[in-house]
Amino acid sequence: MTANGTSAALLPPTQPTPEQVDALIVAALARLDRTMPQFVDHFPAPSSESGVYAPIDNVEWTNGFWTGMLWLAWELTGEVRYRLAAERDVLSFADRVERRINVDHHDLGFLYTLSACAAHRLTGSEIGRTAGLDAARLLLARFDPVAGVIQAWGDMRDPAQRGRMIIDCNLNLPLLFWAGRETLDPAFAEAAHRHLAQAARLLVRPDASTYHTYYVDTATGQPRFGSTHQGHSDESCWARGQAWGIYGFALGGLHTGDDSYFELAARLADYFLARLPSDGICCWDLIFTGDGEAPRDSSAAAIAACGLLELVKALPLSDPRRDSYAAWAWRIVERLGTAYVAPLEGSNALLLHAVYHMPNGAGVDEACIWGDYFYLEALVRLRQVWVPYWS
Repeated sequence: MTANGTSAALLPPTQPTPEQVDALIVAALARLDRTMPQFVDHFPAPSSESGVYAPIDNVEWTNGFWTGMLWLAWELTGEVRYRLAAERDVLSFADRVERRINVDHHDLGFLYTLSACAAHRLTGSEIGRTAGLDAARLLLARFDPVAGVIQAWGDMRDPAQRGRMIIDCNLNLPLLFWAGRETLDPAFAEAAHRHLAQAARLLVRPDASTYHTYYVDTATGQPRFGSTHQGHSDESCWARGQAWGIYGFALGGLHTGDDSYFELAARLADYFLARLPSDGICCWDLIFTGDGEAPRDSSAAAIAACGLLELVKALPLSDPRRDSYAAWAWRIVERLGTAYVAPLEGSNALLLHAVYHMPNGAGVDEACIWGDYFYLEALVRLRQVWVPYWS
């Protein structure tokens, strides 16, 4: 049951009209247009301060989300200004990977799938292809063959970080699957397959909640322990991590052809949906389910909506969950677009009321750039047949 007493499986099937989605798209693009002049040669910071993203150089793990929004806007409108801005960014990403600027982590998928790989997919960009493959090789180098996981952060020799996987990495794996198709080198897909299998085995608890992070012994390959980095506690369920799991395992089914990943994503989705406050927007950790004081995380809600829509595509037409997941996705997106959207004046974000890193007190009740991206992606998914950059 949800916090307001509605069974996730029984939510009445409702679909938006094109006009409803178009109205939200127009409002989102108006906010993107307002923001673009501020980031001609820069990128938005990961989270805002008082609703305003500061401009930063191409150094953060989040920069790809901005370029991804530009590509989405170009696909939606065909307006060349979006493409030109995105292509300028791709040159920056090519320079970043060539000069090895802050690329010693697993978030290369977030950085390069939405920027360089999208450029290659959409325009045939050889610069994008080269940069994407360089990033994929760096990501592959973080795979530990004994542990069977891609190490999230830190020097691969660092005992404190060795064998550490986090659920966010599910969304980095498409970079490896793409590189495998482009190069015909089986090592890329093999690493992605093995990491995905370990994520399913170790990060997902029996009740379909998830750990944020898990450690595997790199000498023996044996599981060590699960913990959190950004959640309320080691045994709670960080909302954004659960959303990464919903979307990431759905994409795992898409890439591997293994339907068990779709079923796993659906189990995670049911856990998530059963713990929503009355307006359908999750609190920052799913240990909080009511309309009380816990901050919401609009960015996790937007990620989950995309994951639900990916599941709608994947499940058989006869599966009754399809209508329920589609209805929940629209309910979430519609609520984000009416109650969580940033004002046109005084902010340069699309969505407010997200949480970046609660334990560190960073970006609490602020905008987060990935939330903006996934909100726009969800709108694209609702409006047209769309080939995800993650596929």
